[in-house]
Order: sequence, then C-alpha cells, then structure tokens
Amino acid sequence: MSRVGLKPISLPDKVQVDIRGSHVSVKGPKGQLERTFDPDMEIVLEEGLLRVKRPTDHRTHRALHGLTRALLANMVTGVSEGYTKSLEIVGTGYRAEAQSPTKLVLHLGYSHPIEMDAPEGITFEVPRGGRAVAVQGIDKELVGEIAARIRRQRPPEPYKGKGVRYQGEYVRRKAGKAGKIG
Repeated sequence: MSRVGLKPISLPDKVQVDIRGSHVSVKGPKGQLERTFDPDMEIVLEEGLLRVKRPTDHRTHRALHGLTRALLANMVTGVSEGYTKSLEIVGTGYRAEAQSPTKLVLHLGYSHPIEMDAPEGITFEVPRGGRAVAVQGIDKELVGEIAARIRRQRPPEPYKGKGVRYQGEYVRRKAGKAGKIG
C-alpha cells in the first residue's frame, strides 16, 4: 500500500486549487502551476486538504498514486514558498556573474565564458563574490534541471576537486601520482 499516496496535502492560506478532471491548476503568492495527471487517479479537494485516490490495487495504480501525490505536494510548496538549488564553484579563476536575474555568465577555465539564459519562471542569484550560484523558481523539476545543466558545464574532478558542485556535495578524491622511488 502506498504510504505517500495516502497522506493528505494541507493547503496554506493563500493557495487556491482548481481541479478539472485530471488537469490541476495551483495558484499561490509566488505564481501559478498547471499539470495534467493520469486520468485513472482521482484528485479531491475537501476541507482544505487535497487527497489522491486510486481505483484499484493494481501495481501501476499503486505507483501512480504516490507519484501523483508527490507532484501535487511539490506544486503546492512551489507556489507558496518556492524552491532554491545552490551550487558552489571551486577552482582558481572559476567564477560566475549574474548579468541580470535571468542571465548567468560562467567562467570555468575554458577559452570562452559560458552564457546561460534562464527559462521563464527561473532566476539566478550570485552571492559571495561569484563563488556560488542559487537557482530559484516555483517548479521543482525545472529548478533541478537548470541546476544540473550548470553543474554539467564543469563537473567536479576527483584529483583537485575543481568544478561546479551542489552545495554540500561530497566529492570523492583520488590520490594522483605516487612519484618515482629510488
């Protein structure tokens, strides 16, 4: 039995939910998100709580039950609080600069700077003198994807640890050359 799917989602005060069949629209102080879910899942709003119900105990319905509930909870959290993914930049001369809230320029040791434009709903913030980047938005999936694209430009290497990593990410280090003996 899905433990995630059975848990109801409580709605904050300023969040409004519009359910039209399998299409759900969530509106809050930070913005609005819409998503179409599997038509087998029944989404019900009762007394300020969102509940997801499944028709049978079939394996696919059990999987969709938890998935649908998790995606709905992410939408509610996104429009009420928003999401932030932080990245650290490690390496001599490596840095980032935000030319605007939606344009990021990365200097990562290549012969050219890397320019990244944020899609709609995503903003960049560069604190600490260009050694960190914060990706912010209301869509958890999109925030994670953009952060992964930034990290992909120069992933951390195992010898010196240089590159772009998630904040708090552990990079396993290798010893390198042992040197000549004798």
